[in-house]
Amino acid sequence: MPYLVEILLPVSHPRGSRPNVDLVRDELAAKFGGVTLHVNSPAEGLWCDDGEIERDRIVVAELMTTELDRAWWSSYRKKLEARFRQEEIVIRVIEIERL
Repeated sequence: MPYLVEILLPVSHPRGSRPNVDLVRDELAAKFGGVTLHVNSPAEGLWCDDGEIERDRIVVAELMTTELDRAWWSSYRKKLEARFRQEEIVIRVIEIERL
């Protein structure tokens, strides 16, 4: 079964974000043969943390793959969290059916 993997990448701090986003693009394209980045209109994420409203601007990186190596994705998520200095990077996966 093919999968669609989406990664929510923060771009709240423009000075350091774009080189990191470009690096993610290059890494994923090399490993999976392609990636799509939705970067023209960063989305705004809001969530409540200890009663405070937090905000992030994000871009979404997405790719399709036939295999889902959960250990690799877990390791990669940890690398991204360190690289972007985030407590958590969301990586989500959806099983897809091509029409």
